[in-house]
Amino acid sequence: MTNEWRIYQGAHEPHDGIDRLPPPPPWRDFQEGDGSATPFEREVHVGSGRRLPRENAYYADDRTIEAVNTALYLRRPLLVTGDPGVGKSTLADAVARELKLGTVLRWPVNSKTTLRDGLYRYDSLGRLEEAGVDRADGTSAVATDLGRYVSLGPLGTALAPYALPRVLLIDEIDKSDIDLPNDLLDVFEEGSFEIPELARAADQQETVDVRPAGGGAPVGVECGVVRCLAFPFVILTSNGEREFAPAFLRRCVRLPLPSVTTDHTRLRAIVRAHLPGAEEQADEIIARFKQHAATGELATDQLLNAIYLVSRTSQDGAPDLDRLVQLVFQHLNVTVPAES
Repeated sequence: MTNEWRIYQGAHEPHDGIDRLPPPPPWRDFQEGDGSATPFEREVHVGSGRRLPRENAYYADDRTIEAVNTALYLRRPLLVTGDPGVGKSTLADAVARELKLGTVLRWPVNSKTTLRDGLYRYDSLGRLEEAGVDRADGTSAVATDLGRYVSLGPLGTALAPYALPRVLLIDEIDKSDIDLPNDLLDVFEEGSFEIPELARAADQQETVDVRPAGGGAPVGVECGVVRCLAFPFVILTSNGEREFAPAFLRRCVRLPLPSVTTDHTRLRAIVRAHLPGAEEQADEIIARFKQHAATGELATDQLLNAIYLVSRTSQDGAPDLDRLVQLVFQHLNVTVPAES
């Protein structure tokens, strides 16, 4: 029965469990009429040149699995909080790969990011340049091909009318401008947004095909409105550097990830996932990693870097273990003074 409830199981093999996802709660049902679905490639591929992680390189415990499934069932964003290196961002890849939901849409956030950056881009300069140019047959290029000036951002693409949820990673939301989380509320509640430049021209061109983020089939936008059929699986990551308003928090499923820097068993599991066969030889390095983590902030990728380097120290001139530890286990929250 537990496995039946778990759409996402933390498994290492892709499966079609997403087909068992029941209908959404009535207040989270965004399907209106008989809108046609936009096709997308469900197999994970490297469309942007980014190297995807190994398919078995993420360890999901029961708490993580339950939180992911809760977000899937309720059609709510998943707010994942934790220290750097605990696997917040990698979780999106793991879910997309296992449930065969295509390549993850990524939206990295900083203090200058606005909601529109995630929704769409409009090439106003390009349209102005061609506004006075008529085609040979006398028709206006602007009036007949509005889609050439519009492209969807990661958030806008995730809200496109796909039959299955796309996976969207909004990375480091705590680094955003203070208004961005609140700006997201309407989009998350409505499952739709308007592109004013297309809405104003709807009497000339009711349906416009626009380019989605990451490539793929064009998205048909009717009367300037992008409306999802299946609410996307959204992961928002936070390093815990700020607090969020209650209105934002109550619309999210929250998953605080504890630090793994003191958990020998989980550290060995992480090493096993990323460097198969190395966990037995890694115990001494893990012990040193835990000692250093007790006095300052470290990330698990520093542990993996150290273990990889140790496997290469058989060559002449390579530094010994003490020096490697000194080089790699530098605290993230301490400024290292220059050596004299």
